[in-house]
Amino acid sequence: MNTPAPVIGRAAPAPASPAGAPRWRRIARRFLRRKMAVAGAVLVLAFLLLALVGPLVTSDPARLGLDNLLQGPSAAHPLGTDDLGRDVLARICNGAQVSLLAGVFSTALAMLVGIPIGLLAGFYRGWTDSVLMRVNDVLLSFPFLIFAVVMAAILGPSLPNVIIALAVAEVPSVVRIVRGETIALREQEFVEAAVADGAGDIAIMARTVLPNMTNTLIVKATVAIPAGIIGEAALSFLGLGVQPPTASWGVMLTSAQQFLTQDPLLALFPGIAIALTTLGFNLLGDGLRDVLDPRG
Repeated sequence: MNTPAPVIGRAAPAPASPAGAPRWRRIARRFLRRKMAVAGAVLVLAFLLLALVGPLVTSDPARLGLDNLLQGPSAAHPLGTDDLGRDVLARICNGAQVSLLAGVFSTALAMLVGIPIGLLAGFYRGWTDSVLMRVNDVLLSFPFLIFAVVMAAILGPSLPNVIIALAVAEVPSVVRIVRGETIALREQEFVEAAVADGAGDIAIMARTVLPNMTNTLIVKATVAIPAGIIGEAALSFLGLGVQPPTASWGVMLTSAQQFLTQDPLLALFPGIAIALTTLGFNLLGDGLRDVLDPRG
């Protein structure tokens, strides 16, 4: 009779399958494999830190320095001074606050208004869809910036009015995306199961349809935020947005245009800030679109 071999130690457990990992970990791994998306996230985080921490460690962006007009970069003023002796770095940091506030809050407000309208149009169809979408098509016929300029001119120049104007201009595109997603989702089996269970229309839209378009809305937000940042800069440049002496990248470009030959850095720094911020959000949005795509 053969004697069984003694057990030396416990067998090592098999490594966990990637498919069994939590969904957020799988998404994080897929995201980190996309270098451009990671670069976009780094840019976005950098400007968020610039907006949050920068004003705490820099000087007053409105403080005049009449003995330091149009000075180049130095230890005291790393990015130099403007035509009124104000520290350019301090104004860039405060401008980041204004731009991010305009981009984020205008997008949030557009989502708050556009999502319910798109849900109603896509879920009920019929005359409800026809009426809402004909109005939406009329609004979509206006270019985003033209629509925002008209709204800002009506409301008056201020940051809250800029946010409202940008949000109103963004609502039609949100409605169109949400309607399309709702039409596709309402034919799915889980919606039919919710109807069979006796759930009401509002409950189905809020608890079944809306959560299943979260990925699409996240990607849409990362595209709308840079559009809001550019829109705020454009409105401020035209005098319809934030008013001096409040620091804004658009206001800085306006004051710098008369000194382009004398000190081109005045326009270069806010221009680079606008370009890098919008680039970061766009790269982040492209990465999230690929990562959150269930077919990927």
